[in-house]
Amino acid sequence: MFVGFLCDLFFKGYGMEEGVFCGVFDGHGRYGHIVSKLVRDYLPSLIISQHSAVTNNDYYNHDDEDDDDNDSSDDDDENSGSIKKLEDWKDACVNAFKAMDKDLKNQIDLDCSCSGSTAVTIIKQGKELIIANLGDSRAVMGTISEEGYLKAVQLTTDLKPNLPQEAERIKKSNGRVFALRDEPNIHRVWLPNENFPGLAMARAFGDLHLKNYGVIAVPQISCRSLTSRDQFLVLATDGVWDVLSNEKVVSIVHSAENGEEAAKAVVEAAVRAWRCKFPSSRVDDCSAVCLFLQESKHGEQP
Repeated sequence: MFVGFLCDLFFKGYGMEEGVFCGVFDGHGRYGHIVSKLVRDYLPSLIISQHSAVTNNDYYNHDDEDDDDNDSSDDDDENSGSIKKLEDWKDACVNAFKAMDKDLKNQIDLDCSCSGSTAVTIIKQGKELIIANLGDSRAVMGTISEEGYLKAVQLTTDLKPNLPQEAERIKKSNGRVFALRDEPNIHRVWLPNENFPGLAMARAFGDLHLKNYGVIAVPQISCRSLTSRDQFLVLATDGVWDVLSNEKVVSIVHSAENGEEAAKAVVEAAVRAWRCKFPSSRVDDCSAVCLFLQESKHGEQP
């Protein structure tokens, strides 16, 4: 079950620019559709509240210094301030993801023992991107190379259980990672003494049975400064990337008139590819959200 989300974030009262939040949440398990919707509904506000807490704490813990004792240049101050802002966003995202997972655990009427959701989110504030990834959905950017051609830049890592650093963490927690004989290319996470539940990702919201065995809800965070060459962002579930390359998706989006049309075209292409490559298999959730960064073909700003 997939839930996509793109909205404006308004940081009223904090002296900050308005921002855009973009995310996809891919539920799995019996109650995955509920988990993904809860994450969609509450994670953005959690990120904002955590960012407020982080910045307020920084303010009250800041030791004022006399200007005469400060030898740094204005440029150094500006660079230091930018780095600090990005670090605040990183902390806010990590704290919000942890709080979201705790909230899911405390839901009385929701069994998250074998259900959960991945998430890949982007916050765009001015020219800065803060990317938070949990699981195996993916964020890709379409940008113009120095040579003048369109290229795909993958912004996230698919956090599969067989990645060395992910597998090491899981095994240290007594979880097991291996692929079944009939699906040798899909590594899953299993309990220590039971071939269950077989989660195909190393990080996720929910999935409480595996939280003591190395599966975590801590996102992988990265930041990127946008340039005039960067054209658009694509966030999509693993069902899309399983059958379409980054380059193919970027090409499809580039041909579209707007984000909504682009997302629809990507999904339709992925569904066709699934039916062609795996005619006897159920089509996986194939969903996408697209955000154009420059003027659209109709001259409208995103």
